[in-house]
Amino acid sequence: MKRGNGNSKSIQYIFSVSLILFSVFIIIVVSTVLYSRFATTAEENAFRNSQQIVDQVSYSLENNVQATSDLFNMLYHTITQGGDVDSEVLQRQLATMMSTRADTVSLALFDDKGQLVMDLPDVAMKKALAVTSESWFQSALDTPGHLSISLPHVQNFYKEQFRWVVSLSKSITIIHNGKTIQGVLVLDVNFNTIDELSDRVSLGEKGYVYILDESAGNIVYHPQLQLIYAGLKDENVELALKHTYGSYIDQTAAATKIISVQTIGNVGWKVVGVSYKNEAMTSISELNRSMFQLLLALILIVVLLSSIVSRRISRPIKQLELSMKNVEHGNFEQTAMGEGPLEVRQLADRFNIMIGTIKKLMRQIVTEQESKRTYELEALQAQINPHFLYNTLNSVVRMVGMNKNEEVTTMITSLSKLFRISLGKGKSVITIGDELEHARNYLVIQQMRFKNKFDFSIDAEDDVLSYATLKLIVQPLIENALVHGIEPSVDKGHIWVKARLDGQDVVIEVRDNGLGMSEDRLEQVMAGQVTSSKGSGVGVMNVQERIRLFYGQPYGLHFESELEEGTTVTIRFPAMELEQAEGRDRGE
Repeated sequence: MKRGNGNSKSIQYIFSVSLILFSVFIIIVVSTVLYSRFATTAEENAFRNSQQIVDQVSYSLENNVQATSDLFNMLYHTITQGGDVDSEVLQRQLATMMSTRADTVSLALFDDKGQLVMDLPDVAMKKALAVTSESWFQSALDTPGHLSISLPHVQNFYKEQFRWVVSLSKSITIIHNGKTIQGVLVLDVNFNTIDELSDRVSLGEKGYVYILDESAGNIVYHPQLQLIYAGLKDENVELALKHTYGSYIDQTAAATKIISVQTIGNVGWKVVGVSYKNEAMTSISELNRSMFQLLLALILIVVLLSSIVSRRISRPIKQLELSMKNVEHGNFEQTAMGEGPLEVRQLADRFNIMIGTIKKLMRQIVTEQESKRTYELEALQAQINPHFLYNTLNSVVRMVGMNKNEEVTTMITSLSKLFRISLGKGKSVITIGDELEHARNYLVIQQMRFKNKFDFSIDAEDDVLSYATLKLIVQPLIENALVHGIEPSVDKGHIWVKARLDGQDVVIEVRDNGLGMSEDRLEQVMAGQVTSSKGSGVGVMNVQERIRLFYGQPYGLHFESELEEGTTVTIRFPAMELEQAEGRDRGE
């Protein structure tokens, strides 16, 4: 065979290139998947870490505010239950309670006109003090019974003191100079504690946390508050105000930010964490460099290994190719050398097994063809069996001598039809209708010979008559039923022949009510171990082998028999049109 240009590449070249391309493809795919997964994981971790830090700050601030609120409520309750606020005992109790918190700055009590009633510590206040204009004072009067917490502001009660505080205020009913009046209690705490809690947070090199008033949208705390007031920095508070909790991406600025929000419920503040995405994803660029270097190293390793492996594989395959060429030229004695890798050795072993199988099949085909011709010859010999012909003609002579002309005519007519089908055109494949007609003529002749020792019936479905069958497969079974089942019996016998379709198969049954067989003899018959000198000489196993040679192993005869009950032989073969069967018989 002439090789085309498409087959000019060696297996070593194809294997090496394929392995390299496949390996590079796999490495790129795996690297892409890992990179995508790592980037997603890194982003998720950045969101999670930012949110956890903000949650921790929120939790600490909430605890601080709650502790301050608890202190205020204790002071408030002590004043309302302690009698006249001018009592020194009451003031000492309040001072003691305030000393439990280091961040408390002052406690002051004003009447509803803004006049000072009591203050702790007792420090000189500003003369032009107008507390009624303070937001915490108005908030306490406007919402009686509600604790108001102000934004951070500079305390302006006292002279020469400018501390950054948060004021907690609430309206209160007090006794002053023996009279019950309405007033406002205000507790100032140092904002430095909240400032320190927020300032200690680290969200990367440039990240930070700020606190936002939820109701007014004002910034309570910001590490760069002066820059914001100066207009040098802008904070996207609208995004934080839209959400109560969670982490979100802010792309309004030049650098993409991760905004994490948590709400302090008892104050109405929001803790907002700001981190920069490029800082969180720094490790990805390092991963890119590492993966690129690893990719180059792996490609070099793959090139080297593929060259070595392909060389080791191609050499024994080339040797196997030479062995195949020898077989191609008819040298079936050639064997392949089992060298090289395990797969190549296994391939060589399979090649040797295949050669052995081919030689075995060739011998088997020769044997089967010889057997087929032998069985065909035996079948042809049975078509003109001298013993059967002699007995039939002898019966005719006796009938002539007895002037039974009608019976003579019937027997000679049946005999002529029998030989017409048996010898017709030398074909080995006929229709089922012709085969059953042949069986009918045979039964008529034998019925007359045996002087009505048996009856018979032939029943066939109309659809089955046109299908093809091997010639002379029913008559030997009928002959076997007569010789071994009906003739030895003292009772009158009956033979039934039925033909029908079973799915895609043809089923023909030959049943008699003769002597039947024991299980041991039935097994011998099915195994082909029983021979008989009676009959035509064409055994039942002859029919079995002819069917299997023609149609294949699954088809053939099936026997059922019981002593004193009779025997049933079932023939099964595929339903096939006559033209198709004749083509198969010719080997087409």
